[in-house]
Parts: sequence; structure tokens; C-alpha cells
Amino acid sequence: MRPGLSFLLALLFFLGQAAGHLGDAGPPIPSPSFSTFPGVDSSSSFSSSSSSMSGSSYNGSSGSGGSVSQLFSNVTGSVDDRGTCQCSVFLPDTTFPVDRVERLEFTAHVLSQKFEKELSKVKEYVKLISVYEKKLLNLTVRIEIMEKDTISYTELDFELIKVEVKEMAKLVVQLKESFGGSSEIVDQLEVEIRNITLLVEKLETLDKNNVLAIRREIVALKTKLKECEASKGQNTPVVHPTPTPGSCDHGGVVNISKPSVVQLNWRGFSYRYGAWGRDYSPQHPNKGLYWVAPLNTDGKLLEYYRLYNTLDDLLLYVNARELRITYGQGSGTAVYNDNMYVNMYNTRNIARVNLTTNTIAVTQTLPNAAYNNRFSYANVAWQDIDFAVDENGLWVIYSTEASTGNIVISKLNDTTLQVLNTWYTKQYKPSASNAFMVCGVLYATRTLNTRTEEIFYYYNTNTGKEGKLDIVVHKMQEIVQSINYNPFDRKLYVYNDGYLLNYDLFFLQNPQ
Repeated sequence: MRPGLSFLLALLFFLGQAAGHLGDAGPPIPSPSFSTFPGVDSSSSFSSSSSSMSGSSYNGSSGSGGSVSQLFSNVTGSVDDRGTCQCSVFLPDTTFPVDRVERLEFTAHVLSQKFEKELSKVKEYVKLISVYEKKLLNLTVRIEIMEKDTISYTELDFELIKVEVKEMAKLVVQLKESFGGSSEIVDQLEVEIRNITLLVEKLETLDKNNVLAIRREIVALKTKLKECEASKGQNTPVVHPTPTPGSCDHGGVVNISKPSVVQLNWRGFSYRYGAWGRDYSPQHPNKGLYWVAPLNTDGKLLEYYRLYNTLDDLLLYVNARELRITYGQGSGTAVYNDNMYVNMYNTRNIARVNLTTNTIAVTQTLPNAAYNNRFSYANVAWQDIDFAVDENGLWVIYSTEASTGNIVISKLNDTTLQVLNTWYTKQYKPSASNAFMVCGVLYATRTLNTRTEEIFYYYNTNTGKEGKLDIVVHKMQEIVQSINYNPFDRKLYVYNDGYLLNYDLFFLQNPQ
């Protein structure tokens, strides 16, 4: 109890006693010492050493001090050895609820911690929402760009495609008139447009991807038409006459057309490595089937390939024969006279596969040939051994340790795979991006940039001469995986990061 409160209570006690015993000659009243209720400070007391009390108890309700005595009840006291009166006073319970306040403070602290935790989560969510909002904006911009692109990825409108084809057909007719007659390029465009008209009619029943491939071809044709139209006012262009199919009555390759995009390979975008082309048979040159051989996604194993009787079947993904082998390696595959020629997996062996039965007809070891990425082409792995076909038959392009990585050319017997003759060049194979053969002449390419290759080197096995060229080759994607030449249609069949392209070759009229 506070000292001031103890003093006040003692004073009230004495005043009450004095009022009750006024004039009484009794003994003087001793000074009391109070003990308060539990929880209240009782260390303070009021005492008088000059006073004394006889007896051991006192009833605080006596006398005229009723108003004061109502605060006390049955007060019992005692006198200690020093003559101090001590008694206990029971006051009403006014203890402050400390324990409940502490519990309230603890609960408030816990709630505060939970609130801070939830608030931090909300802040994280706000950050994530901001990031997703930016991504959505990004996607919106990209979709708007795609919608404005020449190749639409929205719902396809076949009627619009037909209208575009008809407009191109009219333009071809006008070009014929302005050229004063027919020309090789315009005639070829007319044939291609006629073929596209037929394909569009068939594509109405097929899937979206096939239609998109045709739309790409339409864009390429429109570009060709614009170039023809632009050349009307210029001098008559130099026309490179096409040699007789299968013959070599020309002076070599002098130019190449822009690429014609046929379509994406049948296995999809992930199959970037592979080869494709058209079979060449000297006995039936115009009946060559088309073949597509994408490698597995590892870029090494040739496992599945497809055969098509016509280009229309290939474009429409119909009437295909899908076959499987388990031993082909790399994209140096070639097809000649109804046989496929492949490098055997993890070896320098070569094999002839009968396409009618899909079985190995014969295997041979290519003498001293490097393999398994020892001397593959630049940017293309697992193509140490590269087969090629031309008017003279079957060839193989490779390197040996003895040639220090330079290109070696061997003429093969297409039935037994025996080496008939070999030529050694001064061109380092890994610095070339690919190669092909035309009339016994090797042509090698190299990469200039992501959209351009160059035919930069040749080696003539007929004369033993080699030299430099600068024929620019445009491409659709960055890496050219394989090039195959067909002697009948004089086209190059190029596998370009999963896309199937072909090119027309132009030759010198007279042999040099």
C-alpha cells in the first residue's frame, strides 16, 4: 500500500476512536500497524511509541465512528515486544489484472507477426502480377505482329487463297504479252501456279500446317512474279539454256535460283537435321520417287524415312511409305536407282539399302575414311561420309587422316560399293558447309551469314583442276544440313534446319 494511503487510514482510525471515547479516562490508544489485502503494499504503517494498548482485540464498529468503521470488519490486532500495535485490515479487492493484460499483449504480438507475414505475401503477389502484366503485354505485341505478317496464323480462308492464285495467273498472262511471247521463267511460273491451284483444292480437307506451307510457297511465287514484272523495262535477260536431262553438254554451274520452299519435314520443327531429294534412275529418269529422311533429335541416328511417288503426295502428306532402319548415321544419305546409301552407325562402313524391301543389300568398309565427327562439315555433325549422285552415278565425299582433313572424292560401284577411283583435293573439309556433285565436278559451299551461303570451290574429276567460285545461295534458315542433286530436273534438294527447299541450277551453254 502507498505510504500516503496508510497514513490516511490510520488518521481516520484515530479520529473514529477519539470520537467514540471523548472524555473517557481510559488508557491511551496505541498506534496501529495495518496489513492490507493481498496484492496491496502493506509495508507502510503508522505507530506512536508514546501510546500503549491493553487487550488483544478491537472492534472497529463501536462508538460514533460508524462512517469510518464501515471500511473495516472484525479487525484483530496484537502488540509486539516494542509496544507497537499490529492488525490486519481487509479492503475490497482492487487488484489490477496483470496476467490478463500480459495475455492480451502476447496475443496482440502474435497477430502482428501474422499480419506482417501476410503483408509480405501480398507484396510478392503484387510483384508477380506486375511481371505477368508485362508478359501479357509482350504476347499482345507479338500476336499483333503475327497478325500483320504475310503468313497468317489465324483461321485460314481458302477462298482468299484461291483469289490470290487467280490474280497471279492473270499476271502471268500479262507478263507473257509484255515479253512478246513465251519465256522459260514465265512458263515455269505458269506451271507452278497451275499446280498450286490443284493443291489448294485438295488442302481444304487437310490440316492447318499443310495450308501454311502452301501459303509460304504462294509468297515465294509472288516474289518471283514481282521480279519478272520489274525486269520488263530492262534489257532482255540472259537465258541459260537447260541441258538435256542426264547429259553434261554444258560448261558447269554458273548460277542458282532463289529457294523454293516445299514444306517443313513430316516429323516437325524439332527434327532440324536430315536429308531429302529425288531418286535418279538412268533407265527411268522421269519416274524418280521423292524421299525425306529426318534424323532423330540427336542429329545423329537415321531411323525413319518416307517415300512418295509424286511431289503432290509429299506436299499433301498422302500415299507415303514410312520405313524404319536402326543403323543409319548422319545426313549424308543419297538415293540412286531405287537404293538408299547410308553411313553405318559408329563405323566407317557404308551400306546399300534396297528401298523395295527395306533391307541391307550390301555393306563395304570405305578404306581409311575418317568417321564419328573427325572431319565433318562446318556447323553439321556426323557427316564425315557424304554420298552424292550425278549424271555419272554414285560418289562419296569424305576425308582421311592421310589427307589431313582435306576432301577426298571416290567414285563407287553403285551395286557392290567398291571404290572405282579416288581424287584428292586441297580443300579442307571442315571449312566447307556442304558439297554436291554435278557431271563429275565437286562443288563446295560455305556460310556467309545466317541467310546466305556461297558456292566457293570446285574440283573437276574429269580434268583434275580445282578453283574458286562466288555463286551466292540464299537460304531460309541458318544451317544447311544436306544438299542432293538430281540430274533429271537439274535441281538441288536442300535440307535447311528442318525445311525442304529446292533450287534450279543454271549452266554455261558451251563447255569451257
